[in-house]
Amino acid sequence: MPSIQQEIQQRKLLYMGLYLLIWGEAANLRFMPECICYIYHNMAFELYSTLAGNVSPLTGENVKPAYGGEKEAFLNKVVTPIYDVIAKEAEIGKDEKLKHSQWRNYDDLNEYFWSDNCFNLGWPMRADADFFCLPSLFHHDRNGDNKRLHNNKWIGKINFVERRSFWHIFRSFDRMWSFFILCLQAMVIIAWNGSSLSGIFRMGVFKEILSIFITAAIFKLGQALLDIFLSWEARGTMSFHVQLRYILKVISASAWVMILPICYAYTWKNPSGLSKSIKNWIGGHDPQPSLYILAVVIYLSPNILAALLFLFPFIRRRLERSNYKIIALMMWWSQPRLYVGRGMHESVFSLFEYTMFWVLLIITKLAFSYFIEIKPLIQPTKDIMRTSITTYEWHEFFPRAKNNIGVLIALWSPIVLVYFMDTQIWYAIFSTLFGGIYGAFRRLGEIRTLGMLRSRFESLPRAFNARLIPSETPTTAKKGLKAAFSHKFTGTPISNKETGATKFAQLWNGIISSFREEDLISDSEKDLLLVPYWADRDLEPIQWPPFLLASKIPIALDMAKDSHGKEMIKDKELKKRLSTDNYMGDAVCECYASFKNVIKQMVTGKNEKEDVNFIFSEVDKHIAEGDLITSFNLSALPTLFDHFVKLLNILKDNNKEVERDNVVIIFQDMHEVTTRDIMAEQYQTYLDLKGTTQGRYDGDEKKDQLFAADGAIIFPLPESDAWREKIKRFSLLLTVKESAMDVPTNLEARRRISFFSNSLFMDMPDAPKVRNMLSFSVLTPYYQEDVLFSKMALEDPNEDGVSIIFYLRKIYPDEWKNFLERIGQPVDSGEEIFWSDELEEHLRLWASYRGQTLTRTVRGMMYYRKALVLQAFLDMAQEKDLMEGLKVSDLLSEEYSKVERSLPAQCQAVADMKFSYVVSCQNYGNQKRSGDPIAQDILRLMTTYPSLRVAYIDEVEQTSGDNAKKMSNKVYYSALAKVAASRSDDSIDSAQNLDQVIYRIKLPGRAILGEGKPENQNHAIIFTRGEGLQTIDMNQDNYMEEAFKMRNLLQEFLTKHDGVRHPSILGVREHIFTGSVSSLAWFMSNQETSFVTIGQRLLANPLKVRFHYGHPDVFDRLFHLTRGGISKASKTINLSEDIFAGFNSTLREGNVTHHEYIQVGKGRDMGLNQISMFEAKIANGNGEQTLSRDLYRLGHRFDFFRMLSCYFTTIGFYVNNMATVLSVYVFLYGRLYLVLSGLEKGLANRKKLVHNEPLQVALASQSFIQLGFLMTLPMMVEIGLERGFGTALSDFILMQLQLASVFFTFALGTKTHYYGRTLLHGGAEYRATGRGFVVFHAKFADNYRLYSRSHFVKGLELMLLLVVYQIFAETYRSTMAYIFITVSMWFMVGTWLFAPFLFNPSGFEWQKIIDDWTDWKKWISNRGGIGVSHEKSWESWWEREQEHLRHTGMRGIIVEIVLALRFFVYQYGLIYHLNITKKTKSVLVYGVSWLVIFAILLVMKTVSVGRRKFSARFQLVFRLIKGLIFLTFISILITLIALPHMTVQDIVVCVFAFTPTGWGMLLIAQACKPLVKSAGFWGSVKALARGYEIIMGLALFAPIAFLAWFPFVSEFQSRMLFNQAFSRGLQISRILGAHRKDRASRVKE
Repeated sequence: MPSIQQEIQQRKLLYMGLYLLIWGEAANLRFMPECICYIYHNMAFELYSTLAGNVSPLTGENVKPAYGGEKEAFLNKVVTPIYDVIAKEAEIGKDEKLKHSQWRNYDDLNEYFWSDNCFNLGWPMRADADFFCLPSLFHHDRNGDNKRLHNNKWIGKINFVERRSFWHIFRSFDRMWSFFILCLQAMVIIAWNGSSLSGIFRMGVFKEILSIFITAAIFKLGQALLDIFLSWEARGTMSFHVQLRYILKVISASAWVMILPICYAYTWKNPSGLSKSIKNWIGGHDPQPSLYILAVVIYLSPNILAALLFLFPFIRRRLERSNYKIIALMMWWSQPRLYVGRGMHESVFSLFEYTMFWVLLIITKLAFSYFIEIKPLIQPTKDIMRTSITTYEWHEFFPRAKNNIGVLIALWSPIVLVYFMDTQIWYAIFSTLFGGIYGAFRRLGEIRTLGMLRSRFESLPRAFNARLIPSETPTTAKKGLKAAFSHKFTGTPISNKETGATKFAQLWNGIISSFREEDLISDSEKDLLLVPYWADRDLEPIQWPPFLLASKIPIALDMAKDSHGKEMIKDKELKKRLSTDNYMGDAVCECYASFKNVIKQMVTGKNEKEDVNFIFSEVDKHIAEGDLITSFNLSALPTLFDHFVKLLNILKDNNKEVERDNVVIIFQDMHEVTTRDIMAEQYQTYLDLKGTTQGRYDGDEKKDQLFAADGAIIFPLPESDAWREKIKRFSLLLTVKESAMDVPTNLEARRRISFFSNSLFMDMPDAPKVRNMLSFSVLTPYYQEDVLFSKMALEDPNEDGVSIIFYLRKIYPDEWKNFLERIGQPVDSGEEIFWSDELEEHLRLWASYRGQTLTRTVRGMMYYRKALVLQAFLDMAQEKDLMEGLKVSDLLSEEYSKVERSLPAQCQAVADMKFSYVVSCQNYGNQKRSGDPIAQDILRLMTTYPSLRVAYIDEVEQTSGDNAKKMSNKVYYSALAKVAASRSDDSIDSAQNLDQVIYRIKLPGRAILGEGKPENQNHAIIFTRGEGLQTIDMNQDNYMEEAFKMRNLLQEFLTKHDGVRHPSILGVREHIFTGSVSSLAWFMSNQETSFVTIGQRLLANPLKVRFHYGHPDVFDRLFHLTRGGISKASKTINLSEDIFAGFNSTLREGNVTHHEYIQVGKGRDMGLNQISMFEAKIANGNGEQTLSRDLYRLGHRFDFFRMLSCYFTTIGFYVNNMATVLSVYVFLYGRLYLVLSGLEKGLANRKKLVHNEPLQVALASQSFIQLGFLMTLPMMVEIGLERGFGTALSDFILMQLQLASVFFTFALGTKTHYYGRTLLHGGAEYRATGRGFVVFHAKFADNYRLYSRSHFVKGLELMLLLVVYQIFAETYRSTMAYIFITVSMWFMVGTWLFAPFLFNPSGFEWQKIIDDWTDWKKWISNRGGIGVSHEKSWESWWEREQEHLRHTGMRGIIVEIVLALRFFVYQYGLIYHLNITKKTKSVLVYGVSWLVIFAILLVMKTVSVGRRKFSARFQLVFRLIKGLIFLTFISILITLIALPHMTVQDIVVCVFAFTPTGWGMLLIAQACKPLVKSAGFWGSVKALARGYEIIMGLALFAPIAFLAWFPFVSEFQSRMLFNQAFSRGLQISRILGAHRKDRASRVKE
């Protein structure tokens, strides 16, 4: 049946082509895979009917496509209507202030096609379908809330509602929270009963522990109610089955909440508390414990079934995928049936791995919590509850409250918070331990120094051939412990040793050449590192790079010379001494063979050849017999060596006929030394046998002398690359006397060559031939970042007089020297020589390759093509081609590529088939039309790399309508451009190489509807091709040596890593290349490196929860093409667009792996402000993730232990960071309550509260996170693993000396503030951090604007709490106890207040301080208004800071007001501690304090009104009023001091009492802005706020100004900030100051 089979194949091709055509023109619909499926299935049915000739039952005619016959029918009638819905919904949510529930995002619109409701659309689609109904217009009510005018047709949210609520943290991970709460309850019960762990099964204790199931039922009810509450706005689109499930869940949970307590009450004979009440209410009966046990068993039956299925994941997978109704009904109760989240379970072995990890962790965590935190706190709790306190130091509203409940809350709250938070600490410890072990098994760090590289270099050629050269026969990889520690390769060895050596040389030299092109090494270092391209058949040993053999020959020569005359030293002894060095023997053998080869090639005379042959044969004979030392006089070897070196120096030139006489003399001298000194006896015997006396005579006739006759020797020799390379190498081996131990000297070159060599010994798939490898594309989204540094950008100095090029010269001095050498300029040249047309381009490129520019990224990614060309050559070349020594530069040259059938042309063609690179330059079309220099730079990149493709969105103005009424509208296209092919008649000027559009696809409208970056990727993804797609950001780099391993990496797609499914995303590690600039860049680099190595290593295996965290992961392109793309793009909710690709891939049965044998470079932010903005963006993104449907589904579809992994590696990290800060607040406010109420004093006097150990442990746990040890621990283990634990220890000490703890504590505040604000109010946005070089000084006003609300306000609040606690607790508590408990909190206060200035370059220079003060005063006094930037005016900034409150909704405003009420506690507590109020605790005192506040506010208002009314016309009257107010204030103050004996302490206490109250009133006024504004008080609020800002600014500025008086502070700061540069021998002070002098001197000249 071949014809039928062929027809089936053709149909499949047609259907595949149809899908790709739909996908290619779908534009923004590509984010909606099920929508595309709906379109596809309808069109595929039409295609099938058309091919089959089916007749329509409606028309009686042949079936025809519903859309067709018109131009652009598919775009206009299918894509555009759906696009319009997306665009108009996005327009509503574009402002990113509206609630997510008020508009439909991509996920909502896509999930419409998950149910059979989508068939209501029909085909052709009905225009009046509910899908196309748009939301109504909005209006703003008086409270600032957005309210929807009801529209019954708008279907609303679908399946899920992203409502802003902290309850999402519980809802998404309810099983985890329930588990930890139940464990806490059980541990408290055990500890309360005084039982040991073995006493759990005592009847009374066991019964009490069983009460946890009642708690579990209550939480189940809460979860069910929460599901309904948070999903209420999606009820309209829910199917009946889903609604029924929600209702039954509530009914079932409610029933169990009633049944379990009733049954529990009957387990006790004489119950107490609530159980007694229940039993009395129902009626007393005999105890029946079995009834409760039975109820619990029935209650737990679904959990027991789930546990059984958990043990057999393959059964669970089958059940979830099954369509049987019985099974569907059973699964329906546990989880709703969706398109995603099914069949996600891993293999049994993977399940066992991550289960054991979490079981060990949980046991350790619970044991620690029980014995260290909970059990020691039980007895003090009992003592407190028994203690009766009747004397209070304030007005107590509940004096008769039992058990001192307030004290217990204050005592237990921080402990409970730490109990929930410290799991993150244990995760950090366990992940570090397991990650380090996994890394060691993966053989990371085996080669981490040049010494280690030298020791393993002998096995490197075999490793190259095993890993990078395709094997002719498939090999089976060894597994297990033996394979992990084995250094042997199982790959089939290269049959021809010479071919193998040549292939190694090609690859190795390609790497070394790229080092030289990047200026990492000098020309001399390059010569020492290269391996000969041409395999010398006369040389038996492998020709190692000269850097391994340098100085070996001079040393061996000395050893041989010293051995003469010593009877003890024989040939064996000399061989033994030579063999102690691995490479000395090879160097001697190679040099002898090369010496023989050179001499024999030059000597052509008959007599001379006989002599030379005799000498070499005699030497070979004695070497073989092992009596070389005893037979020859080796003391004359140095003389022979010197003569031969002279000969080599002449041979290097090889073209000077005038030196022929010198060559003859050198040959005669060498012959004389050999025959008369070294082997005189043997040579005399040879002459006697020959019967003649030939030699060198003193006569003048040259023809009578050896080597003098014409034709005796050949000189000059015929030119060839092989000969030149041979002589050059031979000269290096003989003449380099100093050791090459430090070659290469560049640290980056060392790191790269060490990592690459180490990676070849790691486990990776065998490399296929280039023709057989999976093809792939690289995609880089670009907006408007730097492409290539311009001349102006490079030479323009900043305010400190430092230009970028000057800065780079000082930071990279060795690379600058190598660069000058490469372009043929003197080493001491300055940048001014480059401003000529010839050299300017070189300098711009050199600088751009060291910044975070697109040029650097493109160069790095194009290494893939370069590597594939070379690998294709090695695959296809015959032995003859390999022996000819063709170089990479030859393969890529135009000369070879123009010859169509030449081997280099074929190699380039194969490489272009397997690799394509698309840069999505979104605005390139507009930039090109406007003459933007960026367009010219992009065009220059296309010219440099002809295979580069640039995708962009082209906006074209089109007119429509008749001549009388023309309308202009924009039409959008996705376009792909390449550099235009130059014609023979074109000028060679690069300006003629303009771009050429290859493809142009019309779009239904604007491409950017959601988040910019994923939309930019989406429009360009249609231009990629191949099975793999690597996403690369434009701050990344790549390396030639890593590009060689890409085809190995792509083979991972063909392997089932967990035995269940193929990978859908291949994770790749990154190297952060910006870590050497400053201490902050170093901290950030180490933090990021630990995450992308040890962190992601563990996430991928064994935890199986690695997602996509950004670039440079490689996607299975075909997998994601049908599943929504490589990112999500809904505005705001998908702010962290990358991780949602990982969520989506996992939910759709993908598999994300991580591979560490290949790396890509990445740049990171380098200044504190840039780092803080980056951290804020990530925290905002995690806040939005918390609300997302993806995380909710993962939390519910993962099994329990995988869910724990997901939580603690995503939002859990930010929740626990927030809990860390919250624990400090709870502790301090609890202590404030105890101190001000007098409870702590009363308890301390009774000696009841004497156990502080649990509290100290809790605070120590908090400090563990606060000081950054969560980050530092994995960091140090990874450094130890890859660079040695001595290095790790020194780095740790150095980091602490450079105030790493300050940095991490400050970052903690950033994460907490932005994560909490996003969850509560929203306002998440993309923050452009800037990727420039940060050596500039940030102004005080800039720092104040950025950190005022996130750090400064909170720091001052904590400082106030600590001071008040110290003042009023010092009478009964020792100072040391206070310091011990609060030291980490004081550290946090100091860090949050002053870290921005400590890490600010030139932050303590006096002149800068003066300038900053002037600038801040100007900013704080400027009035705002329309169009006034927040950077110019405090008022504009202040209004902008409250923006989130305008759109937060009623819940957010209520929470904001409730949180602000904490500031009133100070006033209430402190006024009763005044000297004048000691005798009364009446509530009237508190009332009088409010009268004082209102009086102060009234006076301020009076002054404000007076200034407006009288200051201009009645200046004298206004001054009199102010004078009277001042005198009145002084009089009241004197009266209070004289009569009620008010003290100075009272004045201070009043300040502490009333200042927070004013701030709290401000916060409430801001939350209620519409009401306050309508009441006419907004101006007063603004004036009060300005006053507070001025006071805060002065409080921050004063210490900085004081420290700036001392010059050593500035020196210390520079040393601390730029220690990395100092350690490299740089002078940062020169960078910060000297450049101005250089410029001044040039001006004078």
